Amino acid sequence: MKPDLTQQTQQEKPARKTLKQWLLEYRLALIVAAVDLLMWIFVPAQAAPVMSNTWDCLIELMVIIIPVTVLMGLFEVWVPKQLIAKYLGHESGWKGILLALLFGAAPTGPLYIAFPIAAMLLKNGASPLNIIILLNAWAAMKIPQLLVEANFLGPSFMLTRLALTLPVTILIGWLIQTGIKRSGGLDIELTELESIS
Repeated sequence: MKPDLTQQTQQEKPARKTLKQWLLEYRLALIVAAVDLLMWIFVPAQAAPVMSNTWDCLIELMVIIIPVTVLMGLFEVWVPKQLIAKYLGHESGWKGILLALLFGAAPTGPLYIAFPIAAMLLKNGASPLNIIILLNAWAAMKIPQLLVEANFLGPSFMLTRLALTLPVTILIGWLIQTGIKRSGGLDIELTELESIS
């Protein structure tokens, strides 16, 4: 007896989203579009700069998000999970902490780019300690940011802030990882990330 191929293909298809799910998923973009439209209708003089800012933000997002998504997909295919686990995983020790600091301090992109990268690394075996350190370094210890800070506020201020930020970053990562271990492990769903890459 031959297997029923139509039944197999129907089972493999992902469920289509309902209108309610779609509206919930894109509610922020829809709210921004509605505000822009209402301003254009009721106060057209003030609507032009608001719509211009909305358009500029959308272009900036597209210019950044699309290449990062492509690079994340390539990274996930080309870099074995064992390599990520070895250098950023639970057994990586101080080497993993230093790499996480370096990976967080080197980029110049906005912080919202770090979150999908962190989720992908976490999914592939990086420890929560190193992910928290990467995110904190991305937010507070980027090299270009430190140079601007030294220029405007002075090198002593920059070095003092860095000397305080560095141990606190490691402490926060350690506390979060300890809390995760005590609570029974990390139970997260990365379905959105999997659909992107």
